[in-house]
Amino acid sequence: MLLRFAYVHLFYILIPIFIVIFLYRWWLYKSPVYTYPLAQLLIKDKVIKARSYKTILFLLRACTLLGLMFLIARPQWVDESSKVHVEGVDIVLTIDVSGSMQLFDDPHDQRMRIDVAKAEAIRFIEKRIDDPIGVVLFGGAAITRCPLTLDKTILKEVVGNIVLGDLDPQGTFLGTGIALAVNRLKNSKAKSKIIILLTDGEPSPGEKVDPDVAADMAHQFGIKIYTIGIGGEQGGFTRHPLFGMQQVPQALNVTLLQKIADKTGGKFFRARNPKEMQNVYKTIDALEKTEYQTNIFHRYYEAFLTFIWIVVALLALEFVLRGFLWRGV
Repeated sequence: MLLRFAYVHLFYILIPIFIVIFLYRWWLYKSPVYTYPLAQLLIKDKVIKARSYKTILFLLRACTLLGLMFLIARPQWVDESSKVHVEGVDIVLTIDVSGSMQLFDDPHDQRMRIDVAKAEAIRFIEKRIDDPIGVVLFGGAAITRCPLTLDKTILKEVVGNIVLGDLDPQGTFLGTGIALAVNRLKNSKAKSKIIILLTDGEPSPGEKVDPDVAADMAHQFGIKIYTIGIGGEQGGFTRHPLFGMQQVPQALNVTLLQKIADKTGGKFFRARNPKEMQNVYKTIDALEKTEYQTNIFHRYYEAFLTFIWIVVALLALEFVLRGFLWRGV
């Protein structure tokens, strides 16, 4: 096993301090000297010893301080020979945040579409432990909310903090969202690259990037697109403060979403309600499994006990030498 330090940057502070203290004690510090008339005679007769023992005690103390420095930097053993199964899939979640995502589709589960999408995306992220995942949002514009990362805590926080209105809700720039997601994946070396595109509408007229062109770009870079169309054939529902629940007609371009998926080797799904949305993510999770075995270099085991016993042993040795062998000299 190799040894690493979790807080190796602390050495930039601790080592200079140690060197200064060491040089000061070695060259500049003068311990009190007491002279007695019979001192030289006693040394000559070996009743007391010369001062070489102080050097040994000093070096022991220095080694103890070094051990404490290592403990502060958190030593860890690296298991470089272990193997784990990883999925080898880079994923970009591309989520529609247009105004229509505030509708809901199930009178018995009146969560907004965006809230259902966020909840299922987080559930999906929790399952993909070894896969880098990024997040792209699109509405009347498109932005990368999170680049590809393995930090699932950050990812879940990013997805959980998505709020309608952070991006222009007046429009559905579907092609721009796809193009931005492709840009995030085009240089990936993963065995499989996918975009999960979630939308409840159809592209806005006059969008600069045509969805068909964006799908061609994805196909060119070997990226599959799984498209998810949210909402039923009759549209969604909204809550009116005076008239209660009302149905709102909502157009969904199923033909386009099916075409994008087919062109890139992906698959189109329809999510008419929250339950179907959950099943869609489960299906995609099951489909995208390209498991293989590989070496990893980030399985760490704490080496604290090893170093603490070394420090204790040095302190004990100094105590024995100072208290028994060289006592009173």
